Amino acid sequence: MAKTVLVCEAQVPFVHGGAEAHVRELVRQLRLHGHTAELVSVPFKWNPKREILAHAAAWRLLDLGESNGRPVDVVIATKFPTYCVRHPHKVAWLIHQYRAAYELAGTPYSDFEHTEEDVAVRERLIALDIEMLSECRRRFANAANTAARAARFNGLTFEPLYHPPRLADRLRAGPAGSYVLAVSRLETVKRIDLAIRAMAHAPAGLSLEIVGVGTHRAALEALTASLGLGPRVRFRGEVTDDEIIDLYAGALGVIFPPYDEDFGYVTLEAFLARKPVVTTSDAGGPTEFVEDGVNGWVTAPDPAAIGDALARLERDRARAVRLGEAGYERARRITWAGVVEKLVG
Repeated sequence: MAKTVLVCEAQVPFVHGGAEAHVRELVRQLRLHGHTAELVSVPFKWNPKREILAHAAAWRLLDLGESNGRPVDVVIATKFPTYCVRHPHKVAWLIHQYRAAYELAGTPYSDFEHTEEDVAVRERLIALDIEMLSECRRRFANAANTAARAARFNGLTFEPLYHPPRLADRLRAGPAGSYVLAVSRLETVKRIDLAIRAMAHAPAGLSLEIVGVGTHRAALEALTASLGLGPRVRFRGEVTDDEIIDLYAGALGVIFPPYDEDFGYVTLEAFLARKPVVTTSDAGGPTEFVEDGVNGWVTAPDPAAIGDALARLERDRARAVRLGEAGYERARRITWAGVVEKLVG
């Protein structure tokens, strides 16, 4: 039965990454499956830290039980703080919580420190998440890693619910060229610096194509120059869909070394283009798909180890093709039909 559905998004202005692609594709898929769906987006700001709770309060003020006199059957909340919204049939499909206050606290990837103010905000955020997520009629997570984090910090159970990437139907294989590909927002937690440093240990004939934008680009460009890798590392910035499809098709493999990633479209995009993925043992979500020696390589988060994996791809290109084919067999079984059915109930 067709339903009226609202998908909730917390949007950081000028930032467009996996989470933003996720909610827009969800709206599109809901419509394709016969439902009436709209996106509800509210800007999000985290600095100074008191703004985090203010934005949670802003979502709590919203009652989305009806719109323009029309009842809303289901509201789907995604990342923090959208699940603070009020609705009698609220469903959570958790992309992530406010990670800086969770597993990233105390690491170089978070500004939360062991100060009285930071500890108080962190404790309030976790308590708020428990309360708000407990209201949800059903709880799903975009990956097992996200579900495990919620179980650890919040004591709540989430069912992992995987979905295909936006370009799933258009990605294709192609002859492997002399480059490896990295696709990511250029932020510290994505660890593109590891991919760049790995090139110093990779075969001299391989280059690195980096696709993505972010606040860390200048630092990454400086790192590239300091290592003398300028001729072998190219920053593509933001590219079109056609360009990224071509880049995947022509790559020898894909490097994806984030720290404790929630899900990561890149893994499935690479597999759907029949390319092996090189990731790290602490990457989180990617390791739910990448099996060492089966469809890629899982290495220590160390440039030399990643460089060695790239050398193995270059040395045995026939095996690289077999790894990519195995990845494709893993990724092609993930479809939207089951996702939509579970979310709308």
